[in-house]
Parts: sequence; C-alpha cells; structure tokens
Amino acid sequence: MSYDGPTELYIDGEWTAAENGETIDTVDPATEETYATVACASAEDVSHAVAAADAAAERGSEWRTMSPSERGAHLRAMADEIESMADEIGLVESHDNGKTPFEASLDIDMVVDTFRYYAGWADKLTGETIPVPGNRLDYTLQEPLGVTAHIAPWNYPFQLAGRSLAPALACGNTAVLKPSNTTPLTALYYAKAAEAAGLPDGVLNVVPGTGSEAGSALVSEPAVDHVAFTGSTGVGKHIMSEAADNVTGVTLELGGKGPNMVFPDADLEAASKGVHYGIFMNCGQMCWAGSRLLVHEDIHDEVVERVVNRAEATPLGSGIDDDGRMGPAVSESHREEVLDYIQTGIDEGATVATGGGIPEDKEQGYFIEPTVFTDVTNDMTIAREEIFGPVLSVIEFSDDEEAIEIANDSPFGLSAGIWTNNINRAHDTAARLDYGMVSINEYPQTFPQTPFGGFKESGVGREQGTEAIKEYTQAKNVNVNIDR
Repeated sequence: MSYDGPTELYIDGEWTAAENGETIDTVDPATEETYATVACASAEDVSHAVAAADAAAERGSEWRTMSPSERGAHLRAMADEIESMADEIGLVESHDNGKTPFEASLDIDMVVDTFRYYAGWADKLTGETIPVPGNRLDYTLQEPLGVTAHIAPWNYPFQLAGRSLAPALACGNTAVLKPSNTTPLTALYYAKAAEAAGLPDGVLNVVPGTGSEAGSALVSEPAVDHVAFTGSTGVGKHIMSEAADNVTGVTLELGGKGPNMVFPDADLEAASKGVHYGIFMNCGQMCWAGSRLLVHEDIHDEVVERVVNRAEATPLGSGIDDDGRMGPAVSESHREEVLDYIQTGIDEGATVATGGGIPEDKEQGYFIEPTVFTDVTNDMTIAREEIFGPVLSVIEFSDDEEAIEIANDSPFGLSAGIWTNNINRAHDTAARLDYGMVSINEYPQTFPQTPFGGFKESGVGREQGTEAIKEYTQAKNVNVNIDR
C-alpha cells in the first residue's frame, strides 16, 4: 500500500514544506521498505510555529476570547473528524509504527474518547472565592498557560500526542506538536482534524523533525510556556534541564519497569492472560509494560507454564495481510538493542524459558520472539533497566513482604499490577507500592478520566483526568479592597 496522506508541516493554518527542503523517510517495520517521505522541520520552522502559536494565544486573540462552550464544540468537532478518519489513521499507524491494526484501533478510540472528555471540561474551569481579613473580596481565576509544546514518542505516536493536546486545547492554550522522526505520520492527522473542525490559525501547529534540532529548538523557545514530553528517562532529564533555562514548566511521562505480582489465591488463568497482554502487546514497547513478573513460589511453575504457552502461541505479523497479533519492533536499531538485552540476561545467568531471538519464519521485518526469562534476580540488568521490548523477567517470591520489597526496589515507579482474590491483600499491597498507577486483577488499564503518571524516575506531573487540567492552567489571585 502506498501512502497518500499529509506530508508537509502545518504552521499557522498552512501546509508547507520545510524551509531548508529537508525530508524524513519513514520505514514500515514489517517490510523494511520506505513507506512515506515527510517534511523535516528545521529550527527556523519551529520558531515560526511557536510564533504562530504565541500570536494565537494572546489575550485578545480569537481563541483566547472565545466562549468556553464554543472551544469545547471545536474539540468535539475534532473528535468527530478523527473518528471519521479512524480506518485510514489506523492503517497508517500500522505501516509507520509496526503495531497491528487492532492495536492501532484501540489507540484511536482512546483519542476520540479523550477529546470528547476534555471538550466537556472547557466550560468548567472555575475559580474560587477565598475568605480573607477585612472588607475585601478575594477570588481566583484559572487561566491557560499560553503556548504548550508537545513532544510525542514513537511507541504510541497518535494516542500519546492526543493525550496531552486535548486538555491543553480545552484549557485555552495553543500548541506545537513535534512527533518522533521515526513515526511522524499520524500526528499530521491532528492538523487535518483541526483544519476541518475550524480551529483558528495558529492554535495547533505540527512540525515533524529530529529531536536534536526541532525538539531542542522547541524546548528552548522562550515563548513556550509548558513542555509535555513522553519518552525515555534520559531524554526527559535533558528536556527538563533545557526547559529550566527559561523556567518553563514540564510534564514528563518517562520510563517504567512494572511489576505484575501474582499471589497464590489469584485466578491463574486470568493472571496469565493479563501478564501476557501486559508485556507482549505493542511488541513490549511500552513505558507501562509489566516487564517483571513477580510470582509466589507455590504457583511459580504453573504460572510460568501458562505464560510460556501463551507466548509461544502468539502469531507474529503485521496484522494487515496476515493474522499477526504482535507486530515488529519499530526499527532495526531498536531490535538490536532488545536482542543485546536478551544476551545480557543469558550472560548474567537467567534462563530463557521461551523465545530469545529472531523468528526463523520472518525473512522481512524487525520481529522478535516473545521472550520469557526465569531464574531472574532483581539485581540483574534485565530486571533493572527498561528494555522496551517483548521480554519478561520472572522473579520468585515467598511472601507478601518480599513481593512488595522486590516491586519497590526499582528506580522507576510508573505502573504495577496485583493479582489476588483477597480484597484485604489487594488494597494493602496497592497502598504500599511506590507506583503512580496500580491495577488489580487486570493489566494494564487506563481511561481519559484517570490520572496517568509515575513516581521516582518515571516522571513529573500527570496526564489525563482532572490532574491534567492542573498541568495546563495557572491560578491568578485577585484581591479587591471594597472600602476604597
């Protein structure tokens, strides 16, 4: 299939080539063939996009003075446009990223729900009155920040861009979106949706480009008032440092090394299904992947057998012209990184229960076998570092205290899973875990109305829910002396 979607930058309501004429070739990970060529934004292009967003964010601008209910209507219209393009966006995402159309469709549904959810928030951004001494009236206003920068990752290119765009726009901010140069295509459909929904020029700008030039330029722009970034912890720290030069606020959703904890009283069939889904969907390329399986010694062998059987039965493929349910890694270089981690696990003494290499029947595509390691200790590299691939590390525990200790012994604290039919154990364990998100008897799970984010090196701030409204607004206090 050839690509016939948008390929240019979208700045100030206009589609345009990059100023320097540079382009990006994107490769279909399932075929290793070039799928599309898109414009590659320079630092100058990013500057133009920020200037357009800044003008659209001024206090007298159309977007800033628009009634909140009308702004919400624009977001609902964007949701409708995205929904109408869902099949096209899903197929493009599959070719650009490697995830199956089934997985891509889930991402698009989540985006549509997210835009509709935050459309409802647009006219509910209320302040408060505050009792103060004397004959005074004191109240607060909840105002937009101004220009927000959104740097989206390659693992969920469409969904995670929409996750931050929707609340930012609902709060009255303007936005510049820079997708990953590995997966730049579906971000451009936000520009199509904004254009069709009638958003004023400059409110949403989309600039595909490299992180080293376009991304760095975006974070360093003085007119940018907030940066939302999803990606690795290392890059997140660098962005935080760059943003600090202008005292720019950040929302960072970073790495993870999620423990899925299976206790002896759990439904083992449901647990094994959830463990499989939590590590092998999207080829394991997820910050919230359940990449550590902590399992009680009494049920260790049975749980491992169930998970291994599911892993070995997983059809590999694009899902476009085959029955694939797990797609390839996003690129050849990323596959090599994952394979290096697998070799490190072997070298450090872990046992490969299944997988561990490149599938023999895949002559094309960056596929990796679903891999399960046993005999893993929590000090091994594969248990400490984020692999970002279909690699599960099984760690045995003997009691609840040990399970919680192992789970919390990590530099990350994004997402954790608990499998038990004991309600007291479930809530007690959830309360004691150093994680921003905990799922009980399913994994992983999130909704537009629930906060998404982690503790420790897993990030700063929260996306989704009412927490995101706080990320994209600022409080102004007004004090009135009534006697004068």
